[in-house]
Amino acid sequence: MKRLLVITVFISALLPNLSGQAQEPFKLGTFSDSGRVFLGMVLRDALVVDISKANSGLAGTKPNIPSEMKDLILRYEQLRPRLYAIANTAAAATGARPAYIRDLKSMKTLPPVMPGTILNAAVNYVEHANEMQMGVNSSVTMSKDQEKIKEGIPGIWDRKPGDTRQNPYLFLKAPAAVIANGEAIRIPPGREQVDWECELDAVIGRAASHVPVEHAADYIFGYTLQNDVSDRGVRPDNRHGSDWFIAKSHDTFAPIGPFIVPKEFVKNPMKLSQKFILNGKVMQDSSTERMTHDVYEIVSFASNVITLHAGDLVSMGSPAGVGAGRAQPVFMKSGDTSVCTIESIGTLSNPVVGPNSH
Repeated sequence: MKRLLVITVFISALLPNLSGQAQEPFKLGTFSDSGRVFLGMVLRDALVVDISKANSGLAGTKPNIPSEMKDLILRYEQLRPRLYAIANTAAAATGARPAYIRDLKSMKTLPPVMPGTILNAAVNYVEHANEMQMGVNSSVTMSKDQEKIKEGIPGIWDRKPGDTRQNPYLFLKAPAAVIANGEAIRIPPGREQVDWECELDAVIGRAASHVPVEHAADYIFGYTLQNDVSDRGVRPDNRHGSDWFIAKSHDTFAPIGPFIVPKEFVKNPMKLSQKFILNGKVMQDSSTERMTHDVYEIVSFASNVITLHAGDLVSMGSPAGVGAGRAQPVFMKSGDTSVCTIESIGTLSNPVVGPNSH
C-alpha cells in the first residue's frame, strides 16, 4: 500500500509536466538568501519557490534552469511545462514544506530583471497631460496645432485616418537608476521637487524591431511595475528646453518590481486598476484603460526606433494624481513611504530618504 502511494505521488508530479497546463498562477522574481542570488517563483504573494532547487528535487525531465532572469525569459517557451509542473506541485504540497519553498517575507527581493533599456511613455493619459499643463514648473507642452496633430512621424508612426490623438512620446530612463522593492528612493542633494508616477511596464520577451501593432503582444513576456520617480525642479537655464536626463535618471529614480507576471496570467493589461499611496493617502487612483495609446501601440512605437531585447522595459506612462499637478504641489520627502499598486501585477513599496541617509 505504501509503495502504491509513492507511485501515485510520483505520477501526480509528472502530470502537469505532461499536460503543460498551469493550474497555479505565479510571478517571477530575483531573490537573495544568505548571499546566494536565485530565480524564484512567487505563489499567492506569500511563498517563494527556488526554481533551480525545485527542478532538481522533482521527478521528470530536469532542464537546465538559467541563473539570470533575461535567460529565463528567452527560454520561457521551452521551460514553460517544467515551470508549470513546479508551480502546480509546490501549490499542492501539504504537511512539511520541501526545502525549496520559503516564506516570501523571509527573502530579500532584488530587481526582478536588470534591463538593458528602459523606455517610458510621457503624458500617455489625457488627465495627466492636463494636470501637467497647469502644474508648477511644468516641462510638458501639448501641441495645439490641429494640423500638426494630424501628422504622423514618417517611418516610425503611421497615423490612421480619423486618429486625433497626440503621437506617442517616449524617453529613455537610465538602467543605473533601477532599485528593488523595499530599497530607498534617495532625494538628490539640492533637489526638493521629487515626484511619483505609478506605471505599468511591459517586459520584452525577445528581440523586437519594427513590430506592427497587431503583433506586439507576441513580443511581450509579461508585466511589472515602475515608480517613474521624477525631478520636477528643471534647469534654471532652460537649456534646450526640457531636460529628461535630470528629470528622470537620478540614482534610485527607477524602483521596479517586485516581480514579473507572465502575460498568460494577466487577463487584460488594458483594464487594470492602479493606485499610488503616499504615507497612507491615495494620490493616484485610475485604470490602465485610461491610456491614450495602449500597451501594444507603445511597444510597437518603441520598436520602430530601437531594437528591444529580452528583459527591456517599456513603461506605459502615469495616470493623473502626481504631486506637481496639484493646486498646492506635494513632493516626496525624507521619511515618506511610496506605494504603487496595479491590479494583478503587485505592489511596489519604497521608503524615501534624504541625500545624507546611510
